[in-house]
Amino acid sequence: MKWLSVVLSMLLATQVYANENISPRQLLKDMSLAVQERNFDASFVVVKGKGMEPYRWLHGQVEQTDLEILTLLNGAGLEVVRVDDVVTYFEPQTEPYSLSTDVIDGPIPEALLRDISALDASYDFVLGGKERIAGRPAQLVRLVAKDESKYNYWLWVDLQSALLLKAAYVNQRAEVLEQLQLTHISVTEKPAGQLLELKSKTLPVPVSAIADDGHSKLQNNWQIGWLPNGFKLLKSDRHKLNLNNELADYFLYSDGLVEVSVFVQRPLTGQRASGALTSGATTVYVHNAGAFDVSVVGKVPVETAKSIAESVKRSL
Repeated sequence: MKWLSVVLSMLLATQVYANENISPRQLLKDMSLAVQERNFDASFVVVKGKGMEPYRWLHGQVEQTDLEILTLLNGAGLEVVRVDDVVTYFEPQTEPYSLSTDVIDGPIPEALLRDISALDASYDFVLGGKERIAGRPAQLVRLVAKDESKYNYWLWVDLQSALLLKAAYVNQRAEVLEQLQLTHISVTEKPAGQLLELKSKTLPVPVSAIADDGHSKLQNNWQIGWLPNGFKLLKSDRHKLNLNNELADYFLYSDGLVEVSVFVQRPLTGQRASGALTSGATTVYVHNAGAFDVSVVGKVPVETAKSIAESVKRSL
């Protein structure tokens, strides 16, 4: 792994925090501003067990247009681009499509890049110790879950530039389940050439949002009886699953830090026992309810996913 190198432009002031009275909230707010306002070219890896996913992350502003590119460097290739409040996905064997949002759905939770107050209901902000991450002085900020239905989330923020150096999902026994670490970042006066090219591209028109009446209809079909504190419904629809081409009702919930997807469909072929698979912090729990199957996917403990799945009932 390369050592982290940060090249700060003369036009970008480097912030150095005092040794005392560092507020964890202010650190995260400064990190969010640094990500939103600076031109940078970064590389990072996401480590899940023995697996590793390398990414390249570009951000910049060109003539008051906010531009961003996130590229998964392994496999067949995945690239996500953002132009102001339109995000476009380029995936293998799929036509490009756009969504109306000002945040890329990537490895870094959305709330950390925008409004951390969304996390207040579910997490406490705790200042940890100082460490050296990739050769740079860093301050640990711990997002401590208020109950055991969620994982904790730890972040190491560069004390000089306010940039994120490392982040990790951590269980209640302080065991790291999944982590992200920057391997290189250059902060420059001018945006990267790829961002200049992106500004001139014609991208697909954003997909229309789901109509409210369809949303209400799905809510009446199923009752999800239990969710951890702080989780709210973001969207719901009905679509075919890529895995088996089966029609499923889909619900997406978030507490601001993590998202949980719930799929309800007719029983899969053959009698199967309920059970879970895990990869890093992600749990996939499939519950056979007899007349229907429920699948829960998200960065939550197995017991949490199990409780959500078993709480799903048909609405009366």
